[in-house]
Order: sequence, then structure tokens, then C-alpha cells
Amino acid sequence: MSGKLTPASSRFPNVPAAAGHYESFYLRAVHPSEPLAVWIRYTVRKPPGAQPRGSLWFTLFEPDGVRASKVTLDPAALGVREGEHLHIGQSRIAPGRAVGRAESAQLDASWELEIEYREAPLRHLPRDWMYERPLPRTKSLSLCPAATFRGVVSAGGTRLEVDGWPGMVGHNWGAEHAERWIWLHGVAFEQDAGAWVDLTVGRVRIGPLTTPWIANGALSIGGRRERLGGIGRVRGTEVAEAPTGAELVVPGANGVRLRVSVGAPRERFVAWVYADPDGGQHNTANCSAAAIALTLERPGQRPLELRSGHGGAYELGMRETDHGLQLQPFPD
Repeated sequence: MSGKLTPASSRFPNVPAAAGHYESFYLRAVHPSEPLAVWIRYTVRKPPGAQPRGSLWFTLFEPDGVRASKVTLDPAALGVREGEHLHIGQSRIAPGRAVGRAESAQLDASWELEIEYREAPLRHLPRDWMYERPLPRTKSLSLCPAATFRGVVSAGGTRLEVDGWPGMVGHNWGAEHAERWIWLHGVAFEQDAGAWVDLTVGRVRIGPLTTPWIANGALSIGGRRERLGGIGRVRGTEVAEAPTGAELVVPGANGVRLRVSVGAPRERFVAWVYADPDGGQHNTANCSAAAIALTLERPGQRPLELRSGHGGAYELGMRETDHGLQLQPFPD
């Protein structure tokens, strides 16, 4: 790959052979009024000294549970063609479009989605140079923090007509995952259908030490983005997390503070093994149809509240394995 890298550029073609790398293009789409959502990932994992391999991950979140599938293909199936972010076999994700299939013994899933990008990208890291240097080792951004989806999703015998579902498209990569992380996204708010929140919150291991929680992201309401978090606001960041939900306080500029409550019943979560390039691993719990409540506090103004019964996404990456969620039967 040549030329200047953009937020949408795949990084894995430029990774040295001796280095380790992971990368993911992912999307979530949620029904406007029902507790129904899909979460799809196109991922690359490259251990040091090995060729990268691509995997397709699929989860359908339904009111009474989840259905999931994952397939990993040979290195030759992985690549980047002109006009796309990534392809894995015949499955591909490109600006404005995602098509694919994840057929496993557990579930035959397929999708064909058109994506309308309604927002400019959101860089979670506060400085552009952080995306091109070795440190931090984990990079995260949203290609579109508020998108609209149309098309078809099939899972087993279920065929869903996706027509105007809100959601997002993201891209992350790095040499290793954070020691512990939370990804939080929210759309379909009852008080403002155009509002959204998008946050990554992580603890990073540096030698024998682990940093406090560091949040980065934004809340958009009324067409205006409020930047949230940053390393300079670690002292005001509060996190009480569990596998099925969390309570957070994230400060922003000019005295702004966002309170977040997010969670769902245990049966609406999917749990996976995420492998690091060096062979370590995390257990990861995700619900993309979670209840979410926000309270935005601004000096001199009344608190502003936003709620959605199913428009939230909550993911917790953790080292522990005694979280009580059943892992999907797929290696990484």
C-alpha cells in the first residue's frame, strides 16, 4: 500500500514481517424501535513472524438472546482492493457498503448493507500523530459515529429487512489490546433521535504498572459535539464496571460532565475470546442492544437527560474468565 494513510486505510499491509498486529473494521446497526441489533466485525490478526489471517464475526441480538457465528480464512483470502477498506474472501467492507457471510456449524449468517454516513469521523485519540507512532499501542476511531443502514441481514432462518436502522462504523488497530477496556456507543434516544455518544475507556499496562481509566470520545446533541475525556481529565473520570453493565462519569471541557448508565440482562450478551498478537488473550462481553441513560451536566444550565431502552452498545474487555457468560465456541 502506498500514499498517505487516512482514518479508513487498512494498516496491516504495512506491518513489518517480524511485528505483531491486530486490526478491525466493525459496525453496529440497531432497530429504531425494537430491541434488535446486529454487530459485525472484519478482523485481521498477525502474530509476530507470521502471515495475517482474516476473520468474520457476526452477532444478532434479539429480545430473548443472541445468535453468533465466526469464520477464519487462509491468509490468501485477505486483502485490500481499490475502493474498499478490507476484504476477507468474498466478504468486504467499503465506504458506504458492507457485504459478507459467516457460515459456521453454529449459524449461517449473511449480510448486504448500504451505509449512509451522517457524521464526520471521530478520532478518539486527541492528537493526529498518535495514530502514526508506535505508542499508544492501541488506536481507535469511528469512521462514522452516526450512520444509517439499509439492506438485508440473514441469520439461520431469520431474514431481517434493515430500513433506516441507526448505528456506527468503526476502525481500530494496534500491536496489542489495552489491559482492560470499555467501548460504549449510543443512538436511538427517545428525546433526540439524532443524538449519539461514542466513548472508548481503557486501562493500559506500562511495564509492571497499569494506568487509571482514560476516556476519549464525544457526545453529539443538537448537531454539536462535546469532546469528552482525555489524559488530562483522568482524575475526574469514574468507572464502575461489570460484565453486563457500567456506571461512568466522564468530564469534558469547560466544566462539562457526562454521567452514563448502560447495561442489559445477561442473556443479551455475547462473549468471545480476543487474542493478542503475542499470544495473550482477553475475554470480551458485548451487548449492542443495551439500555443506556445519559445525563449531561453543564455549568449554569439544567442537566440534560437522554435515554434509550435498546440503543446502547456496551463492551468490556477483561482478563478474568469467571464472568459467568458463556464463551462462543470459536478460537481467535
